[in-house]
Amino acid sequence: MYRVMVVDDEEVIVSGLVRAMPWQKYGCEVVATATSGSEALRLLHEKKPDILFTDICMPGQDGLAVLAAVRSEFAQMQVTILSGYPNFNYAQRAIELGVVSYVLKPSRFQLLEEALAKMTENLHELQQSQTAPPALQGVFCNETTAAEAQTGTEKAQNFIVKNALDYIRTHYAERLTLADVADAVYVSQWHLSKLISRYTQQSFFDLLNGVRVEKAKELLADPSLKVWQVGEQAGFTDATHFSRTFKKLTGMSANEYRSKS
Repeated sequence: MYRVMVVDDEEVIVSGLVRAMPWQKYGCEVVATATSGSEALRLLHEKKPDILFTDICMPGQDGLAVLAAVRSEFAQMQVTILSGYPNFNYAQRAIELGVVSYVLKPSRFQLLEEALAKMTENLHELQQSQTAPPALQGVFCNETTAAEAQTGTEKAQNFIVKNALDYIRTHYAERLTLADVADAVYVSQWHLSKLISRYTQQSFFDLLNGVRVEKAKELLADPSLKVWQVGEQAGFTDATHFSRTFKKLTGMSANEYRSKS
């Protein structure tokens, strides 16, 4: 049985979809429902559904960022978006991130069932391909479908890394941890660490220190600031650590850099 999760901030939509959809006809069962973004993210990691019906605009959540997180961390999960906003650009971006269907609310039941049929078909093809000998994998899995899924996952992962970098550049002066950034982009610490390593060839802390040192270079142009103040404003809580890190990344001390600038 394929595991299904339904998410919408309107309880009537959640309960109506759960009751009305012929889940067994498509070999599915609903394993979780949620009416808030935070609850949905928790249940996604706990239940790990194969299929997700979800509202894209949840209070207090960046819908596209949450979608990117889902597509990045759960690459084979099939997603249908339920949205009350007929925004073409928004829908296009969601589709680029790998959603199967983008359905406007209020929606005709036929469209929702067609979306479910497509998602179960995709899952069936993926399963057949994974269990088939290498020479026959293309027979069971449509190459276009597989390529589109891969492209959607890669775009989602790029989206996550970009959002993480933006968050770091905004909050570099704080006592920033990997957990803080992971929470901000809606993925697990482990997954974000893997993505940062893959796309930047750096660890999280090397990346953070790099951003802080670049900011310190800007601050050193202000002669009214002492070197320790520069380090502090750039996010380093320890002057020795700042000095060591600055020299490691630039090849010179902060004072030498200031003199040459």
